[in-house]
Amino acid sequence: MRTAPASQEAQVLRLARTRRLLRARDLAAHGLPTVALTRLVQAGKLERLARGVYGVPGTAVTEHRSLAEVALRVPRGVVCLLSALVVHDIGAQAPFEVWLAIPHRAAVPKLAQPQLRIVRMSDRALAEGVQRVEVDGVTVPVFSAAKTVVDAFRFRNKIGIDVAVEALRDGWSKRRFTIDELWRHAESGRMTHVMRPYVEAITA
Repeated sequence: MRTAPASQEAQVLRLARTRRLLRARDLAAHGLPTVALTRLVQAGKLERLARGVYGVPGTAVTEHRSLAEVALRVPRGVVCLLSALVVHDIGAQAPFEVWLAIPHRAAVPKLAQPQLRIVRMSDRALAEGVQRVEVDGVTVPVFSAAKTVVDAFRFRNKIGIDVAVEALRDGWSKRRFTIDELWRHAESGRMTHVMRPYVEAITA
């Protein structure tokens, strides 16, 4: 016996309220047709937030909504550098793009919104220091505070040495990481020589 469209739409709405951000592919896992999304958008009960991503209009969202949208659409990416600093409340950067690390040979994601700033990393670097935070019901991979500060020095030509130094000082003053954590990632990323004088200055 086939489920009536109205019942299907009610199930989709319940799913959307639970997840906050709903992908078209999520419906297939529940045996629901994607056409229900179109009907709900036309009825004003759902809104299309990005390609393949939907949400309930007026639902309270966090300031990191764009990170959740990117995590849904680029599952192999890890939030990094300036965007990760914002997540950890380090420094004063307010990037309008989402900084995202992806594998060297991965295709560049094509998103109209939110805008991306892509950073290429090795598989090893992408696997180190990854934390997972919940944003609007979505699990978002983000580099830890210590890994992000080390990456700031590693990619200082992209973001500026002043930003890296600020991240180190602010992160240390807010106790976002320990020196052991910082040094472990610095050694792995071969940044000990570059970072040593700055680390010695804040711990003197």
